[in-house]
Amino acid sequence: MADVIQLLPENVANQIAAGEVVQRPASVVKELLENAIDAGATQIKLIIKDAGKTLIQVIDNGCGMSETDARMSFERHATSKIRDAKDLFAIKTMGFRGEALASIAAVAQVEMKSRRNSDELGIRLVVEDSTVKIQEACQTPQGTSIAVKNLFYNVPARRNFLKADPVEMRHIIDEFQRVAMANGDVFFSFFQNDNEIFHLPESNLRQRVVKIFGEAVNKKLVPVQEETEILKISGFVGKPDYFKKSRGEQLFFVNKRFIKSNYLHHAVVAAYEDMLPADHHPLYVLFLDIDPSSIDINVHPTKQEIKFDDERLVYNYLKVTVRHALGRNNITPTLDFEHEPAFRAMPVQTPTIRPESDEPTRVGDSKGSRSTGDERRHSDNLRNWQKLYEGMGLAVSRIEGDTEEGNDSDSSDFLPPVSKQPNVEILEMDDEKEQFSKTQKEPYQIHGQYIVNHIKSGFILIDQQAASERILYERYLAALGNQPIATQKALFPKTIELSPADAALLTEILEEVNFLGFEIAAFGGQTFVVHGTPANLDANIQEEALLEKVLAQYKENLEMELSIHDNLARSMARNASLKRGQTLTPTAMTDLIDQLFACAVPFASPGGRKCFIQYDLDAIRKSFE
Repeated sequence: MADVIQLLPENVANQIAAGEVVQRPASVVKELLENAIDAGATQIKLIIKDAGKTLIQVIDNGCGMSETDARMSFERHATSKIRDAKDLFAIKTMGFRGEALASIAAVAQVEMKSRRNSDELGIRLVVEDSTVKIQEACQTPQGTSIAVKNLFYNVPARRNFLKADPVEMRHIIDEFQRVAMANGDVFFSFFQNDNEIFHLPESNLRQRVVKIFGEAVNKKLVPVQEETEILKISGFVGKPDYFKKSRGEQLFFVNKRFIKSNYLHHAVVAAYEDMLPADHHPLYVLFLDIDPSSIDINVHPTKQEIKFDDERLVYNYLKVTVRHALGRNNITPTLDFEHEPAFRAMPVQTPTIRPESDEPTRVGDSKGSRSTGDERRHSDNLRNWQKLYEGMGLAVSRIEGDTEEGNDSDSSDFLPPVSKQPNVEILEMDDEKEQFSKTQKEPYQIHGQYIVNHIKSGFILIDQQAASERILYERYLAALGNQPIATQKALFPKTIELSPADAALLTEILEEVNFLGFEIAAFGGQTFVVHGTPANLDANIQEEALLEKVLAQYKENLEMELSIHDNLARSMARNASLKRGQTLTPTAMTDLIDQLFACAVPFASPGGRKCFIQYDLDAIRKSFE
């Protein structure tokens, strides 16, 4: 029988390797930017067309390459970063595997131009399908320019699995921000379809954070600095009042290499203790400098996972350092009972058994002792218990045949006093009974979250936030289908400034946003002018906060591959809807119910949550049997 095991052709092996190294256009961006950093570049330019599907180009002014080095850089496992296995435990460069260029050239058309400072002419290489098509001398500036064209042109299945352009651009921007954040001493520029999105001059870390995340974060940054024999921690965390529900502004760097670690993220969140709402994330940009021999970065081809010799020790150091940073800046939860308005507004109240006699007792009396302050507190308690039961329509009466006289455990004494005369019902008059019956037919809220509405067979329990989202979603979807929502003109136009990434996104969907009732115009750079807002928008909602939340939700929905209209309608509905805890009048609840059941799909919110649950009287009766 003939032998069946054989070596794969070089181009096939490279395509297999590319499956791990080059997963999407953002992977190419990451590898090329890191190569430019390793080359000592002080100026790096990134050019993207069609979300990287047509062109990804990185131009740097680094050390450049000789003709031989340029040719060798496209060979598998060819690298200048390490020489033997022990070098893996002392890596200080971004790349070291020697797989990136070979993998990229296996699935794209690549053109490289490179020149060293000592050479008069540079070298130009054109590589397709792992084969060098052109190798010639050329005139080019010092440094290296690599253009990756038609990614996955020879692997159509991989190209078909790429997401929509906005999704791929989101990943590219993320990779660019990570590399730029870790290298403040390097000038970066980023062009998308000939429009400059980022222009990042050389700066310190705080300036770089503000340039990338926007001016709004400048006043929300808390510096973090701690150095021990084990590691050095530096960077910034956000104040507790600056948080977001979606991830994106949380960056860890170990020896200037971006890493992902849910374990370390938990350490930072734990440092905030109870200062953050549930399921929300603080901003942080934290750098950990540690001995390379104490970590292993050769875990995954993307090099974004890392192993520590003592991960628990790093966790504790990080948690304590962030907590100390917040403490040094007086950002800790306090409860001042003398000055806190909430405590000043209402005295401490405890349920009190009503005494047999209304006559106040004094110190030394045989009936007990109660000071003047106790009397006042007792009186306040009674009044507050009365308020608690007001409006609940309870027909409270004393039970016929009270317990034996003098028995202190009389059950009626545990109820608030409803009348000075015994055996008197609250609802005696016919008009009061009629009013009570009418009140019970109106919808009412439970804990400011749910609405109870009577129906013939029982009642329904409505989630007011989910119902509001469904109503607004269908309204906004109709608006994007050429039924624009009316705009409330602002008396004075308001200028807002977004982060570069958010500004680019808003520019892309600005026409659709204006269909939703906004009137927003670009003002240059990352600045926009708001001339009007949707007419039916809550007056308490601020334009800038709403836009930021809508854009954040829009980015979070990108992975769902929704249409622009569907995504924007969902995002707007989510952030403009009624919130839990918002009190509604009976009229407002009735309107909400009517609008919900006028929807095409009243059963669920756009996110899939139930809008209401129906309870049948027969089922309720059986549950009590």
